[in-house]
Amino acid sequence: MGCRASYVPLGEIAKFESGGTPSKKNKKYWNGSIPWISAKTLVGDTVYESDFAITKEGLEAGSKLAPKGSLLLLTRGSGLFKRIPLAIAGKEVAFNQDIKCVNSAAKGISNRYLFYALTSLEPSISAMLETTGIGAGKLATDRLKALPVPVLDEAARDKVTHFADCIYRKIHLNTKLNGYLLDLATAQFEAALKECASNVRLGDIIGLEDSKRVPLNSRDRKNRKGPYPYYGATSIMDYVDDYLFDGVRVLLGEDGSVIDSEGKPVLQYVWGRYWVNNHAHILKAAGAYSLEAIYVALRRTSIGHIVTGAVQMKISQRNLKKLEVSMPDPGSLDYLQPLFAAYRNLCEESRYLATLRDALLPKLMSGEIDVSKVVLTQLNSHLA
Repeated sequence: MGCRASYVPLGEIAKFESGGTPSKKNKKYWNGSIPWISAKTLVGDTVYESDFAITKEGLEAGSKLAPKGSLLLLTRGSGLFKRIPLAIAGKEVAFNQDIKCVNSAAKGISNRYLFYALTSLEPSISAMLETTGIGAGKLATDRLKALPVPVLDEAARDKVTHFADCIYRKIHLNTKLNGYLLDLATAQFEAALKECASNVRLGDIIGLEDSKRVPLNSRDRKNRKGPYPYYGATSIMDYVDDYLFDGVRVLLGEDGSVIDSEGKPVLQYVWGRYWVNNHAHILKAAGAYSLEAIYVALRRTSIGHIVTGAVQMKISQRNLKKLEVSMPDPGSLDYLQPLFAAYRNLCEESRYLATLRDALLPKLMSGEIDVSKVVLTQLNSHLA
């Protein structure tokens, strides 16, 4: 028999604040030092950075600042039909009008507990979705404030928060370790270039294929929970970490696929089987170099000069094939395989941990699982 949870309307235990967008016509407001979070950059459990940054003048002219530790919840955008973006601000960040900053207003209820409680309620929040006149999703503030949130007693709240934090910290550690692995791979690649380097046309070491859009009736939430993720102009960041790139989204797959798509500039490494949309080019390794070697080479290569389109950035197959990359001798790149094997293992572990957390949180928050029987010292040792 579990412990008992009472349900309190979110509006009674939390306060909401809306963000804003400074005028994009005023250059004094942009390219500053304050990260500005939008729907496209509200990704993962914690947000620190964004592709866009505003100045102090921009903040004062139309945006708001979310304090470190506050919650950022997307309340308007097409991305809401795929998931409910919710993250903790890892530092002070500005945010736009499509996002609500949520902070606990109740004594004894921390923002982190509130974060995990809302995470456990994602199906209920999704059921509240409305559609705007332009077809975007919308979460009405009054309905959010009326959302019943499970509130356990103080000891149980602390245990649930600690339990979820253990998994949260392990996922965060894995992300940092993967950053080190990519940096190490790049550093060794640079060292190999000093020994022997040659400029190679990308078209000589890859093959290109077109992608197709997954039919709309196959992209509902139920099918998206299947074994193969779907990557598109906005959904890709739901599944893998992002690395800022200059002009294009690029994906590499273990099965021989690299996808370069339109949209927000990111470079990413993925593997396994997956769907991609019709804005993508699929690149296959077709020479002496592995996909991992091509990925590292692209990671260090500026491609802004082959990007076209002032509003919607795009890279054509023709321009991609003509791109020259500096490559070392193929025989000097054997070190890449174990590094990327470790990278994939850490990513998979993080995905399993996130799945475990998301499956257990509703049961813990509702009291179905009695947290008094959870031994936190054992959990800590398993996730060390």
